[in-house]
Amino acid sequence: MRWFETPNINFVGNRRIAYVVSGILFLSSLGIIITKGLQYGIDFRGGKEFVYNFEEPVNTVEIRDFLAEPLGSAPEIKLFGSDSEILIRTDNESSTEEVKAIIEGSFESNLAGNQFSNQKSDTVGPRFAEDLKSAAAQSVIYAIVIIFIYILIRFRNWTFSAGAVAALVHDVTITLGIFTLLSDTVPFSLLIDQNIIAAFLTIVGYSLNDTVVVFDRIRENSVVHKGMEFFSMVNKSLNDTLSRTVITSITTLFVVLVLFIFGGEVLKGLSFALIIGVVLGTYSSLFVASPLVLELDKRAKKS
Repeated sequence: MRWFETPNINFVGNRRIAYVVSGILFLSSLGIIITKGLQYGIDFRGGKEFVYNFEEPVNTVEIRDFLAEPLGSAPEIKLFGSDSEILIRTDNESSTEEVKAIIEGSFESNLAGNQFSNQKSDTVGPRFAEDLKSAAAQSVIYAIVIIFIYILIRFRNWTFSAGAVAALVHDVTITLGIFTLLSDTVPFSLLIDQNIIAAFLTIVGYSLNDTVVVFDRIRENSVVHKGMEFFSMVNKSLNDTLSRTVITSITTLFVVLVLFIFGGEVLKGLSFALIIGVVLGTYSSLFVASPLVLELDKRAKKS
């Protein structure tokens, strides 16, 4: 990592290229979300859920495959406590008893000899799903508002708050766009559920942490190098923190990749969101947040 000991990369000088890249990604993501619509899981759509216990361990992927046709769409299936107990969630609009009969008939046809029993049958009502959807959206919005206020208090400059929030909105929107685009093509679920909302909030925290480290260095350099132009100071601060940013990102990405590969079907969507979030969070702290602070500071001084 000797390359990072004395870096002198002109991050701020190349900010317009980054603006074009970010603009294309951001607007494309918005377009995909608006035209295709967010792909919600059962948590936010409403549906039915069942818990079954088997005598022998079962394969959730196999069960999902043979239930997809009779239920009309692939259900969400997760191990529930042990490898012989599963949770099934489906948006099939038939009555609970009819759906239960379909599921159990498929079990008898495809898992002959593996005795099972139904432990629980519940319905997630549309009203509850809408309330949950509203609460999830509010949690993300409140997090961003609180972050704006926190940055404002900590750095006593609204341009830092605006830069940080712009980077967070940038990261979350692009991640949502990628999820919406790939929801029908990847071999694992990218439906937005409570786990994915937790991943988005984690992305917000990761991106903010990276950004605050850079902002802290800008503040320190403004005291040590009082005569330095703000352009050069921001560039110096980005280079000063580059080693820390890259090493943190690589180690975090390594852990999340291990989680994605070995964490099982249930964690695929969450870990995939975190992979995207780590990459975008690193990019936005270098090419979005700090350059925007510079642009806003220039405009504020002119006005």
